[in-house]
Amino acid sequence: MTDYVIAPSILSANFAKLGEEVDNVLEAGADWVHFDVMDNHYVPNLTIGPMICQALRDHGITAPIDVHLMVEPVDRIIPDFAKAGASMITFHPEASRHVDRSLQLIKDEGCQAGLVFNPATPLSVLEWAIEKVDMILLMSVNPGFGGQSFIEHVKQKIVAARKIIDASGRDIRLEVDGGVKANNIGELAALGADTFVAGSAIFNAPNYAEVIKNMRTNIADATAN
Repeated sequence: MTDYVIAPSILSANFAKLGEEVDNVLEAGADWVHFDVMDNHYVPNLTIGPMICQALRDHGITAPIDVHLMVEPVDRIIPDFAKAGASMITFHPEASRHVDRSLQLIKDEGCQAGLVFNPATPLSVLEWAIEKVDMILLMSVNPGFGGQSFIEHVKQKIVAARKIIDASGRDIRLEVDGGVKANNIGELAALGADTFVAGSAIFNAPNYAEVIKNMRTNIADATAN
C-alpha cells in the first residue's frame, strides 16, 4: 500500500506565530513541513531562508522538512539548508547549470534530493538524472505565489512522471504542489501522485485536522481499487 504524504506549505501560515502554526498542523495529522524558498530572481517573490528552517528545528520540530528551492543559482544555498535541518532539498533544473552536480551536492550534505518541474517544463532531464533523484515535484501552478488555481494539463504530467518512476524501479516520491485541495487530491492520487503540498487549503481553514482528514478520506476512496 502506498504511503501518502501531506506536506502543508508554511508559505500560507501565520508567520507571526510560525512555530505554533507548524506544531498545530503536525498535531492535526500532517506528515511533513513544506518550505518554500523564493529569491525574487528565479521567481517574483521573496520569502524565507535557512535561519527560519533552523528556528523550526530549534523550536522542536522533528518532522521531515521538505525544502523547495525557487532560487538561482542553487548550489551556494544547498549546504546552508542542509546544516539548518532540511530533510530533502528540491530545485528546478533550469536554475542549475550542472543538474547532476547539484543533485550530488544535496546528497553529499546528507539530504534527499529532488527535481522540480514547472507546468511548462518537460520531464526529459530525468532521462539522465533519475539515478540521483529521490523525489519529483510537479508544480501545478506557476511558482511564486500561494493561492493559485490548479493547471489542468499537469494531470497528464503526473501520469507521465509515474511511468518514469515505475520504469526506473527506484523508490522515488511523486509530489504535486499548487491548487491542491480536498476536492481534487483523490484524483491526483489516482493518477499516480503520492505526496501533496497544500498551503492555503489547510492554513486558511478554521480546522486543520478536519481538512487533512477529508484529504486522507478522499485519497483512500480514490485509490481503493
